[in-house]
Amino acid sequence: MPAMPPEMPPPAHPPVYPSPRARTLGRSFPMLRTVGALMLREMSTRYGASPGGYIWAFLEPLGMIIVLSLAFSLLMNNPSLGTSFILFKATGFLIFTQYMIVGQMVAHAMMFSKPLLLYPGVIWVDAIVARFILNALVTAIVMTIILAGIMVYEDIRSLLNWGMILLAVATASLLGLGIGTLNCYLFQRFPVWAHTWGVLNRPLFLISGVIILYEDMPQLAQDILWYNPLLHITGMMRAGFYPMYRPDYISLVFVMVCALVPLIFGLLLLFRHHKDLLNR
Repeated sequence: MPAMPPEMPPPAHPPVYPSPRARTLGRSFPMLRTVGALMLREMSTRYGASPGGYIWAFLEPLGMIIVLSLAFSLLMNNPSLGTSFILFKATGFLIFTQYMIVGQMVAHAMMFSKPLLLYPGVIWVDAIVARFILNALVTAIVMTIILAGIMVYEDIRSLLNWGMILLAVATASLLGLGIGTLNCYLFQRFPVWAHTWGVLNRPLFLISGVIILYEDMPQLAQDILWYNPLLHITGMMRAGFYPMYRPDYISLVFVMVCALVPLIFGLLLLFRHHKDLLNR
């Protein structure tokens, strides 16, 4: 009789094949995972690299607000709205800072994450979205804590219009995203534009309603500065904190146009030229 082949021993552990759902979960929402990783990276490098990184995010705007309040309290008996100089300056300065920080951080998003954009799993949109979400949240949290602290410290009791406050924060962030996205292309394509933009932005602090109300400006200045969208946003913010203030000059449509037009152009330019920008 021919020898029977020896039986193969059964495997110690039978192979386990993942279900289709388990295989899908490992690859679902890749953009969310990438954006989250980029946000964690920036949190560790920007705020965690130096001692007190998060504390400075509060101290810098708070120090500026205190200096402005003290200076104008020596020049004027009462602020243009209410009785608190520090609250009046804070409502204008913090919403202005919301736009400035978001716009600046988004404009440098690709340059900040350029080494990571060489990986196939990371695209330029991830870098912009991560920087926008992180900096919009951080500045909004800083704004909330400072304004709440001022109202508690000075015992200010006011009926807040939360709709106007949230609208001001949202439009300031959206305007920063739109301008920043367009500048994200222009800063890399034309490096001299970064310096030019910095010079052009210096007067914004004076003409955006941070120090003086739109209604207190001369008529000629009102006719010209109405086309500054930040004036409309600071007006929204002040209307949210001062119930008796009715800024009739505000145009939400105009602010949205100023935010969405550069956002669309910036996205189109980056979509078309992002490979060339990364190879520069």
